[in-house]
Amino acid sequence: MAKKLFKRFMPDHQSVKDNKCLKVFGNLLHNPNLWHLNRHSVAKAFAVGLFFAFMPIPFQMLIAAAGAIMCHANLPLSIALVWITNPFTMPFIFYACYLVGTWVLSVPERNFQFQASWQWVLDSLSTIGPAFLVGCGVLAVLFSVVGYFSIQMLWRYQTIKAWQNRPHK
Repeated sequence: MAKKLFKRFMPDHQSVKDNKCLKVFGNLLHNPNLWHLNRHSVAKAFAVGLFFAFMPIPFQMLIAAAGAIMCHANLPLSIALVWITNPFTMPFIFYACYLVGTWVLSVPERNFQFQASWQWVLDSLSTIGPAFLVGCGVLAVLFSVVGYFSIQMLWRYQTIKAWQNRPHK
């Protein structure tokens, strides 16, 4: 059941291999373990993808692909999970990161108005930046660990359920 669910939403491996950005990995993409769907590769993919989804860095997909290759995780799933932070969800997720960072660092929240400019980003690094970056790190690790163990448990539960429901001879 879990395998069919992930397989339905995953891009095919040829389209991922043909991606121009991933050409830097060359022959590393030919490792068949990067394309298998099993409990361990999917759990690792969730850990890698969710971790880099919370990192406020450019080229998240490329870095998640490198992480998936290093961890022997499912490559397409790792890359797809990075898109949890997309232009629609990013403001909410990154604001939550900022709030978690203020809580962890025990600093008061600051009022700020977002401006889409490079100068605002540079100025904010000294004011809200530390809390934001700490919050991103905390939530990245938290969701990565929760994602990994949740997939492990879900996969195991589905396997046990399928085993118990098999016809007896």
